[in-house]
Amino acid sequence: MSFHHTAFATRDLAATHRFYGEAMGFELAKVVVAATDGGGWAKHVFYEISPDNYIAFWDLHDDSLPKGWSPAISTGQGLPLWVNHLAFRAADLDDLAARRQRWLDHGHLVMEIDHGWCQSIYATDPNGILVEFCTTTRALTEADRAEARRLLADPHPPLAVPPRVITHHPPKRVAAAGA
Repeated sequence: MSFHHTAFATRDLAATHRFYGEAMGFELAKVVVAATDGGGWAKHVFYEISPDNYIAFWDLHDDSLPKGWSPAISTGQGLPLWVNHLAFRAADLDDLAARRQRWLDHGHLVMEIDHGWCQSIYATDPNGILVEFCTTTRALTEADRAEARRLLADPHPPLAVPPRVITHHPPKRVAAAGA
């Protein structure tokens, strides 16, 4: 079963559109404008990421909301940036490389990690959300699943060996403010 959509808040819809519409290459598919519970209004903006799968953002205009709220799903809660994040599937290493180049061409710093069983690239969206593209590079085995069950049950599991290769790719240009 897959998601129909996930939804997040944004404080800067134009920057969010540049990131998801341009840097990510997702197509703007639908905008719904509705009243909010607090007497304001909101745009619910949907980007199609694959057929009938969407990511959505709430552009909120409601004076009853707390001042200074943060759309950052990790740092806005006092957590490290990497805790809550969005991970999209890349088809293979060539697709991952193309997506990395697209982010770089749009001025985003990209971090790349080979996790041993999958490879990922990361950038931060204008809402302070860590976004990832990931491709599986080694099929998970029954031994992996057995180890997962063992580690899940272990109250004091051993630490994993950190990734051997972490690469930071600086952009050729810096993304526009808020992008």
